[in-house]
Amino acid sequence: MNSAYLAIVGIVIFLLGYRFYSRYIGTRIYAYNELRKMPAHELRDDLDYVPTKRHILFGHHFTSIAGAAPIIGPCVAAYWGWLPAFLWIVIGTVFMGAVHDFGALVVSVREKGRSIADISSKVISDRARIMFLIFILMLVWLVLAVFAMAIADLFVAVPTAVLPINIEIILAIAVGWLIYRKNTMALAPSLIALALLYFFVWAGTHMPLSFESLGMTKQDATTIWVVLLFIYSSIASLLPVWFLLQPRDYINSHQLFVGLGLLYLGIFIAQPAIDAPAIRTAVDPGAPPMIPLLFVTIACGAISGFHGLVASGTTSKQANEMRDTRIIGYGGMLGEGSLALASTVAAVAGITLVASCELPSIGHVDNLSWAVYYDTWAHASGNKAAAFVLGGGALLEQIGLPSALAKTLMAVLVISFAATTLDTATRIQRFVLSELGIALKIKSLTNRYLATAVAVLPGAWLALWNITDPASGSVKQAGWVLWPIFGASNQMLAALTLMVVTLYFWQRKKSISALFIPMVLVMVATLSSLMLKTVDFYGQNNVLFLINTILTVLIGWMIVEGILAARRRKEAPPPVNGEACG
Repeated sequence: MNSAYLAIVGIVIFLLGYRFYSRYIGTRIYAYNELRKMPAHELRDDLDYVPTKRHILFGHHFTSIAGAAPIIGPCVAAYWGWLPAFLWIVIGTVFMGAVHDFGALVVSVREKGRSIADISSKVISDRARIMFLIFILMLVWLVLAVFAMAIADLFVAVPTAVLPINIEIILAIAVGWLIYRKNTMALAPSLIALALLYFFVWAGTHMPLSFESLGMTKQDATTIWVVLLFIYSSIASLLPVWFLLQPRDYINSHQLFVGLGLLYLGIFIAQPAIDAPAIRTAVDPGAPPMIPLLFVTIACGAISGFHGLVASGTTSKQANEMRDTRIIGYGGMLGEGSLALASTVAAVAGITLVASCELPSIGHVDNLSWAVYYDTWAHASGNKAAAFVLGGGALLEQIGLPSALAKTLMAVLVISFAATTLDTATRIQRFVLSELGIALKIKSLTNRYLATAVAVLPGAWLALWNITDPASGSVKQAGWVLWPIFGASNQMLAALTLMVVTLYFWQRKKSISALFIPMVLVMVATLSSLMLKTVDFYGQNNVLFLINTILTVLIGWMIVEGILAARRRKEAPPPVNGEACG
């Protein structure tokens, strides 16, 4: 089958979803066209609450949610064949993920920029708020660990990406200064910065930077990068959003559009045949069952609870007008779905164009194919995002880019968005800890510097901890063993967020079937995945077993609280003028 057909079908469905379904959801349930005093104006502090133009905020939101997960997840899930991954990405994005993101953003804006966890205290109960915050706390530590490791591994594997990634920080600060201190229009400086970034991508291919050149081992080099990344994310999360976060995300949004455009152009020019079967019929003994693990392996390419944290944690505090929430919330998720779709095509077709390469799991390979890359589950999960970097690079070569430059471009694309997610997650974790400090009356947690330290240290410990993988028996970094837990808890957070959004609009007498059905489906799939992993860890690793057990108990408790809240509010009158109920 021609992979170009797969790409065209996916893109057309995304466009139809935005044209029709987002308008239906926005009009019938969210009332996104109403005039409303926005938190960014009402609570403006030029630190976290900053009125931001739609295109700039879209860039921040898009690149904050489009991290490494929508790339790594499809690359691993292609083990089961191309059809399950394709269907979950397309259907999940249009009818679940985008609805979730749009709803979380609208509700947060209506509630003065409060987080979903904070809003749960009004919609469900004060107990639910505390449980929600603890659940988020644990999830974000997993996010920090996984994304820091993903970036560190790519810095070590593709040292040509080190120079452009670090230069981008300087370029972003310069763009932020021009926009907010010199009142320069945003587009021109960001495009100039993008051009300079691509120049340094080219320069990086001739000037690879690595700690291994100083005589360090790969493991030591990875460890140093993890430590440096957490130091960076701590500093970045404490800076005003306009200083680094917004301008870098704006540059990255342009980079993502260019990168996706080049990838899809490569697909349409090369039209590589899909090398993978539609559905894999014979799996190796170490592979987990496709159902329900598919739905948590592709952790962000279809629906993601982390997106709700971004929407209600940073984006809602910067939205300039209510009508902007549709393109930012629903449209941003479609962008991530497009990235996940491109990653899938690279994994099931693009890798056949690779003549020779080095795979993390098995070393040197000539004439790469799906059967070689996905020979076992251990190799598929161990290779992580290699299929995107290699397959995507091979697709870029089809439009005339040199091999080294194409590979660096792909690595920079992945690292840029993973780094954005890293410091956005650190900032969100600081907000969560402050909220938890207020809820539990622990005043010290409201200190932004102490909260930042508490936000990053457990994540760093998880990233640096090596443990035995119960599935393969090999020693791995804890974060990669935790990937299924991260995926399951991330999807479950999406289900819990949908529960809050569903109850919020149900109390306002809105039609909620478009929210309730995705909530139930995601909840069933992810809860069963968590239970399977709990069984796997039992007797193998007590710490991971405990983490899984705590997450499962919190989920069960939250579901019970939601049911009790629905019963209590069933006969209650709707809030006056659509405001939050107490």
